[in-house]
Amino acid sequence: MSSAELIRLDGVTKTYDSGALAVTALAGVDLAIEKGQMVAIIGPSGSGKSTLMHILGCLDAPSTGAYELDGQDVSALSSFALAGIRNRKIGFVFQTFNLLPKASLLRNVELPMLYAGLGSDERRERAQTALDRVGLGERVKHRPGELSGGQRQRAAIARALVMSPSLILADEPTGNLDSKTGAEILGIFREMNARGETIVIVTHDPAIAAQCGRVVRIVDGRIESDTVH
Repeated sequence: MSSAELIRLDGVTKTYDSGALAVTALAGVDLAIEKGQMVAIIGPSGSGKSTLMHILGCLDAPSTGAYELDGQDVSALSSFALAGIRNRKIGFVFQTFNLLPKASLLRNVELPMLYAGLGSDERRERAQTALDRVGLGERVKHRPGELSGGQRQRAAIARALVMSPSLILADEPTGNLDSKTGAEILGIFREMNARGETIVIVTHDPAIAAQCGRVVRIVDGRIESDTVH
């Protein structure tokens, strides 16, 4: 793994179940992503892109092969160790936002830091800074239900940023948004990438993929193409 690489997958496979019912979701994936890249992973339904996202996000482990994240082989770590990696090194942005409905935005964004054991003053300061970055600094006391879909996704991005992760992993981040709001969210990702953030967006939408600097297309569990714009 070179010093410029954040992600390296070598011969990664993922098989679910066993015997005659075995389903191969990934069939030998080799992939390297450098620090500071903005990459789209695209493919049809059932192509394996969701499985690949789960492995990149340390939500699942490969059946065979190796996965190095930021110089560390995470392929065979325990569930407990993977949870620590996720908390420290990966910021997640989901299609459904995954915000706590009864908590304020500030509290929602503080959550990863709470799990990491940071003190209340530092949590509050860093959460406020993250919300400022996505244009929600004046809405820290609002609850998710009081916001538009685009504002909720901005809050989710702030939560993903707050631990200064090595990787931002976004799963269909504009899937529940109208086209104008989706374009605004992609603009935030591009601004983040311009500041050096490494971003991987999993999407089925070619128009979203086209706005990323690199597009990896996966079909039937294998990388079909890998294009740099």
